[in-house]
Order: sequence, then structure tokens, then C-alpha cells
Amino acid sequence: MIKEFKKLSSKDQQLLLKAPALLSVLASSGSFGINNEQKADAIKMAHLKTFTSNPLLLPYYMEVETNFKMNFEAVVKKYSPFDDAKREELKKEIGLTNLVIAKLNKEFAKSLHQSLDGYTNHVKKSARSFFENFIFPIPIKGLTD
Repeated sequence: MIKEFKKLSSKDQQLLLKAPALLSVLASSGSFGINNEQKADAIKMAHLKTFTSNPLLLPYYMEVETNFKMNFEAVVKKYSPFDDAKREELKKEIGLTNLVIAKLNKEFAKSLHQSLDGYTNHVKKSARSFFENFIFPIPIKGLTD
């Protein structure tokens, strides 16, 4: 068990452990479903976080990694098709994670919040378009960033 989660209910603990999957699904979903490149990158990122995150968060990401793929698939199933109503439901569930994070000690909460923000941004940027990758492989301010 993650030391900082001891005072949380089981439901709150599970929500926080599912948070990277929730954020990944939101970041990699579009009106046509899940972007498979972003899904693969999210799974890889969950694994890498066990080595590269703030040392305070290592136990958290080690636990997240054990069920990440299963959680990701469950979230996709729950919120498919990704129409406006389902995306709003997903955003509400993600919003609940902020309420749970607020229950944690300040240092851990701040680190977790920053890490999840960075995680989401990474997943969003992981699948650049064909046009960007092959026509403009060098970043151009205002066009590719």
C-alpha cells in the first residue's frame, strides 16, 4: 500500500490509481475512438514513470503500472463512443481525482498533480500528424508547437 493513501477510502485509492488511465483516455480519444499511437505511448509512459518520476511518487507509479492497461481498456469501454456527453462524464470523473488529491499531504499532492499534468501533456503530444512529422520535422513556432 502507498503510505500516503492510508487515510483514503478504498474507493478514493482506486480512483487515484486509475487517474493516469482516465487522463490517457481523454487525451488519446477523438470522435473516431482511441488513437492507437497515443494509447501505446500512454502504456509506455506508465512504465517509464516507475523509473523517472519524483522519488516521492515511485510507489504510486509502480502500483499504477500493475493495472494500467486493464484500467485503460475499462475506461475506454465505459466511455465509448466518445461523443460530447461521454467526454463530459469522463471529465467529471477526472475532476473527482482533484478532490481526492486535496485529501493528501500537501507535498505529495503537489507532486502528484504536477506529474499527472505532465503525463497528460505527454500523451496529447505523442501522436503528431503525418504532415508534422514528414513535411515539417523541425518545430515551427505557432505551427507545430
